[in-house]
Amino acid sequence: MSEAIRKIIIAGGGTAGWITAAALRAGLAANVEILLIESEDIATIGVGEATIPTIRVFNEHVGIDEISFIRATNATFKLGIEFVGWGHEGNRYFHPFGDYGGTHEGIAAHQIWRRLNQAGEVTPLEAYSVGTQLAYAGKFFPPNPDPRSPMHDYSYAFQFDAGLYARFLREHCEKRGVSRINAKITGVNLRSENGYIDSLTLDDGRFEAADLFIDCTGFRALLLGEALGVPFVDWSKWLPVDRAWAVATSKPASPHMTPFTRSTALEAGWQWRIPLQHRTGNGHVFCSSYIDEQAALDTLLQNLDAPPLKEPRLLRFKTGHRQVYWEKNCVAIGLSTGFLEPLESTSINFIQNSAVRLLELFPSKRIDPYLRDEYNLRNQGSYDFVRDFIIAHYCLNDRSGELWRYCANMPIPDDLQWKLELYKRRGEVLVRKFDHFHEPSWISIYHGHGLRAEAYDPLADRIPLEGLSEIMRKRRDQIRQLVAKLPRHEDFIAKHCASEAALPNPHGCRSISASA
Repeated sequence: MSEAIRKIIIAGGGTAGWITAAALRAGLAANVEILLIESEDIATIGVGEATIPTIRVFNEHVGIDEISFIRATNATFKLGIEFVGWGHEGNRYFHPFGDYGGTHEGIAAHQIWRRLNQAGEVTPLEAYSVGTQLAYAGKFFPPNPDPRSPMHDYSYAFQFDAGLYARFLREHCEKRGVSRINAKITGVNLRSENGYIDSLTLDDGRFEAADLFIDCTGFRALLLGEALGVPFVDWSKWLPVDRAWAVATSKPASPHMTPFTRSTALEAGWQWRIPLQHRTGNGHVFCSSYIDEQAALDTLLQNLDAPPLKEPRLLRFKTGHRQVYWEKNCVAIGLSTGFLEPLESTSINFIQNSAVRLLELFPSKRIDPYLRDEYNLRNQGSYDFVRDFIIAHYCLNDRSGELWRYCANMPIPDDLQWKLELYKRRGEVLVRKFDHFHEPSWISIYHGHGLRAEAYDPLADRIPLEGLSEIMRKRRDQIRQLVAKLPRHEDFIAKHCASEAALPNPHGCRSISASA
């Protein structure tokens, strides 16, 4: 039997490094040493302030209390993403974390809606989404796990300070035995016999050896890219945005904290708005081929709803990924694997999925090529399907402007083209294995961008039109009554989990649970 791994070095801290440390510490035996090396002189990117609901599963897996996490990171709740101006100018739609209703005798809710719509029913599809209606009403309450409850068909994620999350995770990991060295890595030393990484040289002259190395060094990919020579695969032809200005602003004058992230389409890119308890995160993601950096900054500053708290920061990037994510005895996690713009808040989800997959396929000192190749296959699937999900936002558009015309006319990946055609013909939604998004998410993007199915599922003809109309009317009325009685987002936070940064004398935190 192969010798077990006894020591792991995580090169780099920040969100990626400490998420990885938390996952490995929770999943591995206590006698496996985990050492994280980071330099406080190297700034982290920290663009991942919004997430998708899987973060709740991850936090629970590594033993993080939700209330403590919310307070420590100044988090707010996120029911989805509002898209303004996407598809065509003046358009507005919502991508909720949740469904549009259950199935009825095997018929999906969106297929019922399509049949009613073709018969002249004008109620929008969004009226049947609990998450969407809660978000637009500025309300929040946790969903009920009971599938019979009207509060079951939605989920939530968080909007938070990524720097504070990394700090919170560091404290969590160090309490559980993860070691940390504050130092810069100045060299990566390879074994002459097989090219595996043997040790890292630190700026104080020390050498740190390990059995397995995790590259969390960001865009530089010091271990996987520079030392092991794994090339970068460029996806700019499909996702040409390559810059982002980011700036935090003070809380706006309105006391209301929207329980969602907003993405607003602009001339050569888009702008994000992420409300936290103590401030608002803002950014302008743009393509430098169609607008210069100064004009992009001016656009961002003109669209802020509160004064900036510090100078805006420019991030330059290239969309794409490393050819493989695990090479020899090195696994890359985070920005060292590649980058997809944060349009659908997948950055932190990629990190958490990568760390969990490593645990699922954890090797011995003698790296099994089948485990390595399966890990690379699964990670590639994630990258491909999130890439296509983001491309769909761009290619399904009728906006003016050079960037948008390019995206509307560019050749797209074959699998995405197949998905679009399948939906266009009969509203069929194809979700592949390792996709980060389920059927309702794809429906919201297709529908929000104006893609309509030419026909509906013929199973919907089995129930008389009047019966379908009554089913949907009951759901619509149920949602309306539910939304009316639930608390506002900011009131729920103030009562249960206000952070000290947001309120001088916050209420004592109480457990979060659903009762409806």
